[in-house]
Amino acid sequence: MAGSTHTVTNQAPPLVQYDVFGADRALVEAVERHLAADLLEEGRSELSGLGRTVGSAQVQEWGVQANENPPRLRTHDRYGHRIDEVDFHPAWHRLLGKGVSAGLTAAWGRPGGHVRRAAAFLMWTQAEAGNGCPLSMTHAAVPALRADPALAEEWEPRLTSTVYDRALRPPGQKPGALFGMGMTEKQGGSDVRANTTAARPLAEDGAYELTGHKWFCSAPMSDGFLVLAQAPGGLTCFLVPRVLEDGTRNVFLIQRLKDKLGNRSNASAEVEFDGTWARRVGDEGAGVRTIIGMVAATRLDCVLGSAGLMRQAVAQAVHHCAHRAAFGRTLLDQPLMRNVLADLAVESEAATTLALRLAAAYDDGGEQERALLRIAVPAAKYWVTKRCAPVAVEAAECLGGNGYVEESGMPRLVRESPLNSVWEGAGNVQALDVLRALRREPAALDAYLREVGRARGADHRLDAAVKNLLTELSDLEGVEGRARRLVERLALVLQGSLLVRYAPPEVADAFCAGRLGGDAGASFGTLPHTLDLASVVERARPVS
Repeated sequence: MAGSTHTVTNQAPPLVQYDVFGADRALVEAVERHLAADLLEEGRSELSGLGRTVGSAQVQEWGVQANENPPRLRTHDRYGHRIDEVDFHPAWHRLLGKGVSAGLTAAWGRPGGHVRRAAAFLMWTQAEAGNGCPLSMTHAAVPALRADPALAEEWEPRLTSTVYDRALRPPGQKPGALFGMGMTEKQGGSDVRANTTAARPLAEDGAYELTGHKWFCSAPMSDGFLVLAQAPGGLTCFLVPRVLEDGTRNVFLIQRLKDKLGNRSNASAEVEFDGTWARRVGDEGAGVRTIIGMVAATRLDCVLGSAGLMRQAVAQAVHHCAHRAAFGRTLLDQPLMRNVLADLAVESEAATTLALRLAAAYDDGGEQERALLRIAVPAAKYWVTKRCAPVAVEAAECLGGNGYVEESGMPRLVRESPLNSVWEGAGNVQALDVLRALRREPAALDAYLREVGRARGADHRLDAAVKNLLTELSDLEGVEGRARRLVERLALVLQGSLLVRYAPPEVADAFCAGRLGGDAGASFGTLPHTLDLASVVERARPVS
């Protein structure tokens, strides 16, 4: 029996049993903006249903369980046979099954598929981010496989299926399949052209035997993997099936699982190829060109994943402050806390708005939109993923000591927050990729300038930022050493243009003041006090 000192007061109730989609005004408006009118009713219904699933007590508990019970490697069975399997907690399989059935791998052949999937992926990350890895790679493998029409015809229906089948068996016997990827090696890291994994041609057309080691291979229980290896004609992309069509296991030796800072539910492995059967994807020597479509799609998922983590962090912080009182007022009504929350909310909305705009460009598919993606995706990946960690840390601080306790869920968000800035190329890789686009693809910069130019004259701070950006772009002398600065400005100007056009005036005003006008400090909570911060915070409050 509880003692008289254990009466619990002034604690925020758990943020649970709510529609994560309907409670996110910025996300709802982005979907309504970018989804065709004839798809809106169906899209809203579908996303609201998933939003209730994400916000349910059951799914939130699965997320906790999957992270508290990380995957376990079994290299051999009880008799000593090599099996190289990874055991996951049942919660992992339940989450992954829900993600697949929600269409998170089924965007490519569906009307408005990328916008609908982007909104769903952004929400699903808030339930549990680790299972987003196989979902993302499976989704992103489709454009790479299309380099070989026969392979695409065989594999694409499996990858875009809404059925999750966890069994290790021949892919032709499964109603759905998942994909992983193995690019980096010990000696090369991001410099994949330094890879040493060797590919020896076999008698069968398009078949090879691989020998080598992959330093990072995510989701090692997937049905297939796209990997890079050195063929006689140079660096080449290959498909490595986990199980061969005759039912035998391919040589896929898992040496160890990585002990990671976050992303604990997901298995990341070091794997050895030793006479491993593989099928060539694309031409010999065209490995980077073939796999780049997959990389671009997973980079957008990094943006979406970070936007989702930021949204959940902000939702938790605002929810807590709406229910917690101090010094005679709720924290939400305290001017200084309101400034912090508004600053966080603006960052979150800018990330969501940019991410959904890029997804819409994928759905459009036109030449202008493809050119925009060439600069906008790596710039967004650079900036949005870098903003995720400080947002998560500040949001946890809004909960005080409660936010430092595992039960609050905030420490898991903090641990997860740096991942997307590292995955698929860290910050320098993204910045240098933008520079390559600027130098080699004039249409990409033209598309970018056309996009930001749509907000010309709407805000003087944005206009000044565009002018300063053009000055920087006019002189590319020594640009590599200042590439991060340039790419940061590209991302901020694009976010500002979108918010000025689409967000409520109080949100756009706060963004332009703090991010473009220089009227804010280095930490969150330093926006001008004259802004309508109360409206910004209320907009971010997770009330369905």
